Amino acid sequence: MSDVILCPKCQSEYTYEQDGMMVCSQCFNEWDPAEAANADKIFDSNGNELQNGDSVVVIKDLPVKGAPKPVKAGTKVKNIRLRPDSDHNIDCKIDGFGSMALKSEFVKKA
Repeated sequence: MSDVILCPKCQSEYTYEQDGMMVCSQCFNEWDPAEAANADKIFDSNGNELQNGDSVVVIKDLPVKGAPKPVKAGTKVKNIRLRPDSDHNIDCKIDGFGSMALKSEFVKKA
């Protein structure tokens, strides 16, 4: 029974396939198994998969709370760290700003 797919919501092993979707018999959650495989991956604005340690380029000016100037478009950010559990899913250090979190939709892979 190594083909058991656990429910992503309640981690129940009592799941079954119905019309191409997986259904949990415990919490009645429905999900697409193909989408669940991509859930932990983080993509840039062009659809390229990002990895820890990648370099990215900011694609638009981003205002920063408490800073007199925004992060300018074209700013290169090196050695990023990914946080798939957060809305701002990239942790990084930017020269002149220090440590901050960015959204992957505002960067492209360098």
